[in-house]
Amino acid sequence: MPTETDVIAVIDDDPMIRQALQKLLLALGYTVELYDSSEAFLQRAAACRAMCLLIDVQLGSSSGIELARQLAKAGLKFPIMFMTANDDKAVQRQAIEVGCVGYLLKPFAAKLLMNILAEPKIDERKRD
Repeated sequence: MPTETDVIAVIDDDPMIRQALQKLLLALGYTVELYDSSEAFLQRAAACRAMCLLIDVQLGSSSGIELARQLAKAGLKFPIMFMTANDDKAVQRQAIEVGCVGYLLKPFAAKLLMNILAEPKIDERKRD
């Protein structure tokens, strides 16, 4: 069971998606940080205590995949789940290449998100 110190950072440019994910994650017992762009997250990434990032693949004019690359280049390691409304196999391969722990197609079931959050790769981050 998550505790209030288990933080999930949601990075999505759609305010309705951010709000829906915030409600879901709060109901599941997580603390939630919301970001509306790659830039907004990058400004706070070094201080972010999230056990996992939930990133939209298409963030307006930028890419969630590129955000993951920038984080890795900066030496910031987070388990990352990507979410997208487009079932593009090339993008999914790129997500796997940057080391994602989950790839969710919108709309996705809450149970699927819960299962990924319960995986050992995510739990390891909680102990860091």
